[in-house]
Amino acid sequence: MEFLVALASIMMVNIVLSGDNAVVIALASRSLPPKQQKQAILWGSGGAIVLRVILTIVAVVLLQIPYVQFFGGLLLIWIAAKLLMEDDGDENIAANTSFAGAVKTIIIADLVMSLDNTLAIAAVAKGDYVLLVIGLALSIPLIVFGSQIIIKIMDKFPIVVYLGAALIAWTAGEMMVADEKIGPVIHAVIPEWLLPAAVTVGVVAIGLWWKSTHKEKGTEACAKEGNSVQ
Repeated sequence: MEFLVALASIMMVNIVLSGDNAVVIALASRSLPPKQQKQAILWGSGGAIVLRVILTIVAVVLLQIPYVQFFGGLLLIWIAAKLLMEDDGDENIAANTSFAGAVKTIIIADLVMSLDNTLAIAAVAKGDYVLLVIGLALSIPLIVFGSQIIIKIMDKFPIVVYLGAALIAWTAGEMMVADEKIGPVIHAVIPEWLLPAAVTVGVVAIGLWWKSTHKEKGTEACAKEGNSVQ
């Protein structure tokens, strides 16, 4: 059961964090003929998947080093908060008219945008390479072939994104507590569960506050624009 829960967590994190990657794949290949478009998506995604697996395995190894796990947890907190505060900026990805150019854009953009996925998935896997490979093998094809469905689900049900961010935040807290050097110091001061819980609540609260503030600013801007037109 613990294995299945961890597997589901890896898939959840990968799907939520890969929404932008799915958009990049579509945008980079949108100017190609339909047949080449499918081939570019397959080749580009294939290259990106191989690089992502290698990076994730490297991240798993690095997280075994003292202090790296604690600071990796801090970085993961930022990733979780950023997930709830980011705007759609993928329209700036240039479309390529050549097959090779589209494949190159997909691989490079996916690699750069997958650094957060790499750290989060490595943290959830906790050194279990079997769990890591199975989780990536199941979730990546879902992202590549079901990208539009996933994006629509996240747009229609924002709670999915919040659940993903909460999961990442909880994992970040667990990473910090589990650090070989700093973990014992934290244990001596507070219960083991308190830091992950506090981080999770804090990240979700920041996300809700940002959404509320952003919505108010958008409403004010629309009102000013309406007044100026009148």
